[in-house]
Amino acid sequence: MVSPSMSVGLGASGMSALGYEYWHRKTYSPIDNFLKFINGAFGMDLRDLRYFETIATLQHLGKAAERLHRTQPALTSSIRRLEEDCGAALFERAGRGIRLTEAGKVLLKWAQRMRFDQEDAKRELSALGAGLSGHVRLGIVPTAAQFLLPQAARQLLQEAPAVSLRTVVGLIDTLKPQLRAGELDLVVGTEGPEEPGYVSRVLAQDVIVVAASASHEIFRKTPTLKDLTRYPWALQPPGAPTRDWLDHTFDRKGLPRPRVQVETTMLLMLPALIVETGLLSFISRHHLQGTTNSSGLKEVPVKGAAMRRRLVVTYRANGFLSAAARRLIDLLAAAQTLG
Repeated sequence: MVSPSMSVGLGASGMSALGYEYWHRKTYSPIDNFLKFINGAFGMDLRDLRYFETIATLQHLGKAAERLHRTQPALTSSIRRLEEDCGAALFERAGRGIRLTEAGKVLLKWAQRMRFDQEDAKRELSALGAGLSGHVRLGIVPTAAQFLLPQAARQLLQEAPAVSLRTVVGLIDTLKPQLRAGELDLVVGTEGPEEPGYVSRVLAQDVIVVAASASHEIFRKTPTLKDLTRYPWALQPPGAPTRDWLDHTFDRKGLPRPRVQVETTMLLMLPALIVETGLLSFISRHHLQGTTNSSGLKEVPVKGAAMRRRLVVTYRANGFLSAAARRLIDLLAAAQTLG
């Protein structure tokens, strides 16, 4: 349990630091009053729960105080109020930091759910009668960002000029935590195991293949998987789904894994990098098709070295999706340029 050294009221500045400006507006707003009702309906203060979330994420009171622009005594007072409501300690000391107790883990789950519901309520009320408008927050993997998003975004903005779109391009392991934290509305990425509380819809098929510059010496004969071990590669880091699949393919054949000379998370630079360096790589076949293949890349035809995957869009099952977000999903599915 974290013991406060002094009691400090949170005051208006604490609420403002967390984005709760609606508490202080003087003009009447139905949305503001609805959210005031939500806050008063629970014994726990939503401000305290928001502080608690930040402390739980950082696992350090001092760092949380810096991020929230509050004093440490103010935060410890906030935690003490929550612990009194819960009847249990929420944190325990761990080295120089703190960590959640079992009770803290339970409260964190529900605190996040309450925040999601509060934010969804505000957004849904704001969207009433607004039609195709508002702000969509999209996380998307590089391949889909390059080959699915442009067409879908163009169509969406033509249909709804008032819509704004924020995109975060990254690997799926960096995007999923942002979706869970409520920082993204949608995530487009490689299909994975089903996750409770989330819905996924298939958007497109994709095939990942070995590729090299068309002038690479490997094309002088029909290569085998063993032949690929003679050459250096440019690949994503271990942990990326395509990298792991390729490594395990060599493992199953009792061959050494690809010798990686350049490792990068910047997938969009791989085609140019392959051509300039003469390295082998493992990229979407779409890079090698049609007008997109203007850089002289060529697929290396190797039996058993093509990875088929599905790209899906994932969102919270019970979360609010604006009409604009739902329309974007439909447009992404309609693009179907991969395969």
